[in-house]
Amino acid sequence: MSVDAPVRRHAPATSHLDQPRGTHPIELRGVRKAFGGNAPILDGVDLGFPDDAITTVLGPSGTGKSVLLKHIVGLLEPDEGEVSVFGNDIWRVPPVERYELRKRFGVLFQDGALFGSMNLYDNVAFPLRKHTQMSEREIRDTVMTHLAEVGLEAAVDKAPNEISGGMRKRAGFARALVMRPDVVLFDEPDSGLDPVRTKLLCQLIAEVHREHGGTYIVITHDIPSARTLSDYVAVLWKGKIQHHSAADEAFGSSDPFVRQFLAGAADGPLGMD
Repeated sequence: MSVDAPVRRHAPATSHLDQPRGTHPIELRGVRKAFGGNAPILDGVDLGFPDDAITTVLGPSGTGKSVLLKHIVGLLEPDEGEVSVFGNDIWRVPPVERYELRKRFGVLFQDGALFGSMNLYDNVAFPLRKHTQMSEREIRDTVMTHLAEVGLEAAVDKAPNEISGGMRKRAGFARALVMRPDVVLFDEPDSGLDPVRTKLLCQLIAEVHREHGGTYIVITHDIPSARTLSDYVAVLWKGKIQHHSAADEAFGSSDPFVRQFLAGAADGPLGMD
């Protein structure tokens, strides 16, 4: 896989929430969340994630990007507002239905979140053994397909502590894919990687998305990753979505904050506080 391999851009339609309710697989409407009487981390977030596209959620460190992700997957309940998953308010359905909805998600955590006591094969097989009735032969076919997809078919017997950080990320990606999810979430996939491996991982994500489609949501503050991956860009700051548009429009924005953040410039409304 070449570092300079081209990444496809979709020809996106508008993704704002002025479209009819239920237009997008994942929608947040007026989502507010605070902890312990402090100022809200999320303060009325309105955001829709289009299907068959990669949406990158950007923002300075500490602005609530990971909190947003936990609301999307149903790990945190909003204080106010609605999180709609495939047309269902995830906190207004019975727990058993919420559990089933979560099976339609795959998640790549920052460090891969692999089980240290299992080799790569068993790590990737784990969701299939827990959530399906597949035979071991069917599981093996599925696991090996996805490990090959991320270039790890020769490392199946390796433990997580025997491989590099980039390989752990790829193994985590393979595990996120084995249930054939409709939505895949990435929590700062570039964290801890050098620039070259970050670029390669982003290109792998884009290539897999071209193959499988679906709704990909990438949480990051890394601008080069966003440029490589994004069909859409949402910028989170001070608890609200400050900008949400197709990637080309976002990177050409005249908004002072958006322009400063996406350019990585010192001058602008974003300071050290």
